Amino acid sequence: MEGSRVWLVLPTYDEAENIERITAAVRQHLPQGSRILIVDDNSPDGTGRIADRLASEEGDLEVLHRPRKDGLGPAYIAGFKWALAGGAGLILQMDADFSHDPADIPRLLKATSGADLVLGSRYVRGGAVSDWGPVRRMLSRGGSVYARRILRLSIRDLTGGFKAIRREVLEGIDLGSIASGGYAFQVELTLRAARAGFRIQEVPIHFRDRRVGNSKMTASIMLEAALGVPRMRRRG
Repeated sequence: MEGSRVWLVLPTYDEAENIERITAAVRQHLPQGSRILIVDDNSPDGTGRIADRLASEEGDLEVLHRPRKDGLGPAYIAGFKWALAGGAGLILQMDADFSHDPADIPRLLKATSGADLVLGSRYVRGGAVSDWGPVRRMLSRGGSVYARRILRLSIRDLTGGFKAIRREVLEGIDLGSIASGGYAFQVELTLRAARAGFRIQEVPIHFRDRRVGNSKMTASIMLEAALGVPRMRRRG
């Protein structure tokens, strides 16, 4: 990581109960000099206002306000572009609801010494999922298997959202042309990195269901992901 400034991008929508605690928690595990960027989609619960207060109190935190809820993919793309413009060498992405353990951040960052894209993986040896019922477990694991087979990739966890990404990856995959808006964005980002020849490594993580607040997963998001994967293959 020497010479690479780390930025953590946190997309938020209605995370007022989590945002202050998650930013405090990740700060304990980020390298000195890192930046935190909250990308808020005009949350009606006041997440954006809390984020602005935190930014006024903490010099390492910035807020990008977007006018409306427009999907996970566009939120991440906006955050990535902001971080790149700010001089990021390594960009972390993770959920703001404690599904991803901030204590895993150093392991993902360390793995970038030998990889361009590091995935926090639930489905490699040592990875795990807690607090989900059998149906959601089946949908998540089945979605990764489905995408892996359709796209002919060996990656075990294609739908996960805990990643460490070198600047060169985001500059080399044409962010502006990514079509996926929902959780299929996670698949498309990794697919593009693989097809561009970047080195990808999976690091086992223990994924836990959110502590508070409501899941953003909906039937329409799952349908978009299911239909989007074959489109990704056809687009090449």
